[in-house]
Amino acid sequence: MSAIVYLNFDGIAEQAIEFYSEAFNANDVKKVKFKDIPQDPNYPLPDNELNMIMECAIEFAGGKIMMSDLLSSMKAVTGELVQGNNLLISLVFDDKQKMEEYFNNLSVGGKVTMPLSNWPWSSCFGMLVDKFGVTWKFNSDADLFLDKVISSKK
Repeated sequence: MSAIVYLNFDGIAEQAIEFYSEAFNANDVKKVKFKDIPQDPNYPLPDNELNMIMECAIEFAGGKIMMSDLLSSMKAVTGELVQGNNLLISLVFDDKQKMEEYFNNLSVGGKVTMPLSNWPWSSCFGMLVDKFGVTWKFNSDADLFLDKVISSKK
C-alpha cells in the first residue's frame, strides 16, 4: 500500500503540473483533460472547463503526486476550494543533497517558513509554502526520531 498526495486546483492545475514536474525532475508525467474523455451530451462542459485537468500523476524519485482541477459544477458537492494550512505534504529523505535541491526548487515564488537546518528531531528539517499555497515539510530522518522516542517510553 502507498499513500499518494492529491491536490485540487481551481483552474491552474496545468501550471502546477509544470512547476512540480520541474521542481522534482519528474521521470513520468501523465495527464488527462476533461476534453479527453467522452462527454455527456445532456450536460456539456463549457470550453474553459474542457481544457482543465481531470487527472494527473507526477512520478519522481520513488514518489508520486496526483492532482486535478475542480470544476465549478463539482463545487456544489465538494464545496469551494480554500487555500491554506489544511494540507501539508511531508517528504522524508535519506539523500540530503536531493532534499536541498527539491527544497530550493519548490521555494521559487513561495515563502520559506523554516530554512533547512539541524533540529532536536532531525539532522535536517525545513518547511516552506510554495507559490500555489501548498505547505511542504522536509525531514531527513523522521523515522529515527519516532523510533527513538517510542523506544525510550518502553
